[in-house]
Amino acid sequence: MHEWSLAQAVIYTAIKYQNENKLKKITEISVKLGKLQQIDQKIFEFALHEIAQFKKIDAKIKIKIEDAILKCRVCNHVWNFRDALASLNDDEAELIHFVPEVSHIYIKCPKCKSPDFEIIKGRGVWVDSIKGVN
Repeated sequence: MHEWSLAQAVIYTAIKYQNENKLKKITEISVKLGKLQQIDQKIFEFALHEIAQFKKIDAKIKIKIEDAILKCRVCNHVWNFRDALASLNDDEAELIHFVPEVSHIYIKCPKCKSPDFEIIKGRGVWVDSIKGVN
Protein backbone atom coordinates (compact mmCIF):
# COMPACT_ATOMS: atom_id res chain seq x y z
CA MET A 1 0.00 0.00 0.00
CA HIS A 2 0.99 3.60 -0.61
CA GLU A 3 0.70 4.47 3.08
CA TRP A 4 3.20 1.75 4.02
CA SER A 5 5.87 3.00 1.64
CA LEU A 6 5.39 6.57 2.89
CA ALA A 7 5.63 5.38 6.50
CA GLN A 8 8.79 3.46 5.67
CA ALA A 9 10.32 6.60 4.14
CA VAL A 10 9.51 8.57 7.32
CA ILE A 11 11.12 5.99 9.60
CA TYR A 12 14.19 5.64 7.37
CA THR A 13 14.54 9.43 7.32
CA ALA A 14 14.47 9.43 11.12
CA ILE A 15 17.12 6.68 11.25
CA LYS A 16 19.33 8.60 8.83
CA TYR A 17 18.92 11.74 10.96
CA GLN A 18 19.76 9.73 14.08
CA ASN A 19 22.96 8.38 12.52
CA GLU A 20 24.06 11.72 11.05
CA ASN A 21 23.53 13.49 14.37
CA LYS A 22 24.92 10.66 16.50
CA LEU A 23 21.77 10.38 18.61
CA LYS A 24 21.51 7.49 21.04
CA LYS A 25 17.74 7.50 20.79
CA ILE A 26 14.98 9.17 18.81
CA THR A 27 12.30 10.42 21.21
CA GLU A 28 9.84 12.12 18.87
CA ILE A 29 9.02 12.26 15.17
CA SER A 30 6.60 14.93 13.91
CA VAL A 31 5.04 14.35 10.52
CA LYS A 32 2.78 16.57 8.40
CA LEU A 33 0.24 15.06 6.04
CA GLY A 34 -1.09 17.25 3.27
CA LYS A 35 -4.78 16.71 2.54
CA LEU A 36 -4.12 16.65 -1.21
CA GLN A 37 -2.28 13.35 -0.75
CA GLN A 38 -5.46 11.82 0.77
CA ILE A 39 -3.53 9.45 2.98
CA ASP A 40 -5.56 6.98 5.03
CA GLN A 41 -4.36 8.26 8.40
CA LYS A 42 -5.20 5.10 10.36
CA ILE A 43 -3.27 2.86 7.96
CA PHE A 44 -0.38 5.36 7.89
CA GLU A 45 -0.22 5.55 11.70
CA PHE A 46 -0.37 1.77 12.01
CA ALA A 47 2.40 1.39 9.44
CA LEU A 48 4.56 4.00 11.18
CA HIS A 49 4.25 2.23 14.52
CA GLU A 50 4.87 -1.23 13.06
CA ILE A 51 7.94 -0.16 11.09
CA ALA A 52 9.28 1.86 14.04
CA GLN A 53 8.86 -1.16 16.31
CA PHE A 54 10.58 -3.41 13.75
CA LYS A 55 13.49 -0.94 13.57
CA LYS A 56 13.56 -0.70 17.39
CA ILE A 57 12.59 2.96 17.50
CA ASP A 58 10.54 3.78 20.58
CA ALA A 59 9.57 7.34 19.77
CA LYS A 60 6.42 9.37 20.15
CA ILE A 61 5.00 9.96 16.67
CA LYS A 62 2.96 13.12 16.14
CA ILE A 63 0.91 13.61 12.99
CA LYS A 64 -0.51 16.95 11.91
CA ILE A 65 -2.93 17.28 9.01
CA GLU A 66 -2.49 20.29 6.74
CA ASP A 67 -5.44 21.42 4.63
CA ALA A 68 -4.72 21.66 0.94
CA ILE A 69 -5.23 25.20 -0.33
CA LEU A 70 -5.37 25.94 -4.05
CA LYS A 71 -4.99 29.29 -5.82
CA CYS A 72 -6.05 30.02 -9.39
CA ARG A 73 -3.30 31.56 -11.51
CA VAL A 74 -5.88 33.20 -13.77
CA CYS A 75 -8.27 34.95 -11.37
CA ASN A 76 -6.38 34.54 -8.03
CA HIS A 77 -9.33 32.79 -6.38
CA VAL A 78 -8.27 30.70 -3.36
CA TRP A 79 -10.17 27.58 -2.30
CA ASN A 80 -9.85 24.45 -0.22
CA PHE A 81 -9.17 21.05 -1.82
CA ARG A 82 -11.92 19.59 0.38
CA ASP A 83 -14.45 21.60 -1.67
CA ALA A 84 -13.00 20.31 -4.95
CA LEU A 85 -12.95 16.73 -3.65
CA ALA A 86 -16.74 16.72 -3.40
CA SER A 87 -17.00 17.06 -7.19
CA LEU A 88 -14.63 14.17 -7.97
CA ASN A 89 -15.62 10.57 -8.49
CA ASP A 90 -13.80 7.77 -6.65
CA ASP A 91 -11.44 6.99 -9.55
CA GLU A 92 -10.40 10.62 -9.95
CA ALA A 93 -9.83 11.02 -6.22
CA GLU A 94 -7.70 7.86 -6.16
CA LEU A 95 -5.59 9.06 -9.08
CA ILE A 96 -4.87 12.30 -7.22
CA HIS A 97 -4.02 10.25 -4.12
CA PHE A 98 -1.23 8.42 -5.98
CA VAL A 99 -0.12 11.24 -8.30
CA PRO A 100 -1.18 14.66 -6.97
CA GLU A 101 0.12 16.36 -10.13
CA VAL A 102 -2.87 14.97 -12.07
CA SER A 103 -5.16 17.16 -9.98
CA HIS A 104 -4.91 19.77 -12.76
CA ILE A 105 -6.75 17.38 -15.07
CA TYR A 106 -9.72 16.91 -12.73
CA ILE A 107 -9.94 20.09 -10.68
CA LYS A 108 -10.94 23.50 -12.02
CA CYS A 109 -11.16 26.86 -10.32
CA PRO A 110 -14.70 27.14 -8.94
CA LYS A 111 -14.80 30.80 -9.94
CA CYS A 112 -13.41 30.94 -13.52
CA LYS A 113 -13.19 27.17 -14.35
CA SER A 114 -9.48 27.34 -15.23
CA PRO A 115 -7.35 24.24 -14.57
CA ASP A 116 -4.32 26.52 -14.05
CA PHE A 117 -3.86 26.67 -10.29
CA GLU A 118 -1.07 26.29 -7.78
CA ILE A 119 -1.08 24.22 -4.63
CA ILE A 120 -0.27 26.75 -1.93
CA LYS A 121 -0.06 24.20 0.87
CA GLY A 122 -1.21 20.76 1.88
CA ARG A 123 0.61 18.58 -0.64
CA GLY A 124 2.69 15.60 0.32
CA VAL A 125 4.00 13.96 3.44
CA TRP A 126 7.07 15.28 5.21
CA VAL A 127 9.01 14.97 8.43
CA ASP A 128 8.50 18.24 10.24
CA SER A 129 10.90 17.54 13.10
CA ILE A 130 12.88 14.82 14.86
CA LYS A 131 13.92 14.98 18.51
CA GLY A 132 16.36 12.73 20.27
CA VAL A 133 18.98 12.40 22.97
CA ASN A 134 22.77 12.19 22.62
